[in-house]
Amino acid sequence: MKKSKAHILIVDDDDRIRDLVKQYLNDFDFLVTTANNAEDAKQKIDIIKFDLIVLDIMMPGQSGLEFTNENKKKIGTPIILLTAKGEATDRIEGLEIGADDYLAKPFEPKELILRIRNILEKTKSKNQKRVVNFSNVNIDLNKLLIIKNNKEFKINNTEKIILEKMINSPGETCTREEIGKLINLYKERSIDVIITRLRKKIEDDPKNPKYLQTIRGAGYVLWIE
Repeated sequence: MKKSKAHILIVDDDDRIRDLVKQYLNDFDFLVTTANNAEDAKQKIDIIKFDLIVLDIMMPGQSGLEFTNENKKKIGTPIILLTAKGEATDRIEGLEIGADDYLAKPFEPKELILRIRNILEKTKSKNQKRVVNFSNVNIDLNKLLIIKNNKEFKINNTEKIILEKMINSPGETCTREEIGKLINLYKERSIDVIITRLRKKIEDDPKNPKYLQTIRGAGYVLWIE
C-alpha cells in the first residue's frame, strides 16, 4: 500500500516566500496548498484536513497569532509560525496560544523541513492506537498484555513492536522484510515463529487464523476492522 503524502498549508501574504516554500516542500515529496491571508486559509481548512500549517505572523487583516488563537483548538492541526520579528514576546505568545513551533525569517528551507518532519513524527506517535478491542480480544500495548476469553497473555517487546505496526495499519500487508527491520531480525523462519506465537494469544483457532492472517508470497496482515 502506497504511503500517503503529508498535506501542508502555507499561509503567507508574500507571494515570493509562498512560491519558494511550496516548491521546496514539493521537492521533498510533500503535498502543498497555499493561502495568502488568514481568511483564505480558513476557507481551505473548512474543506481540507491538513497535516500541518506553516503560518506567517505578520499579515494584513487577521494576524497569524490571531488565527492560531481562534482556530488551533478547533482544528487540532499542528502550526509552525513564521515571523520577521526578533522579539521573544511574539514567539512566547505564539507558543502560549497553541503553536507547535516557530521559525524566524529569513530561514533556511532545510531547517523548515526538519521542523515539519519532527512535528509530524511526534503527531503520528501521539495518535497511534495503544489499546484495541475486537471480538473477544483486548490488546493493551501499554500493559504488554492480551486478554482473550478473559485469559491473560503477556507479550514481550518484540511482539509489541509488531502489533503496534499492525494495529495502526489495519488491513495493510506487512512483509517479512518490513517486520525484520522493525525488530532487527532477518531470519524469515524466526519471524514466522513470532507470528505463530502471537496467533496463539489472539486467535481461537491459531491454525485457521481469522485476524492475523498470512498473505501468501507477501507477508502478514491484521484484520481488526
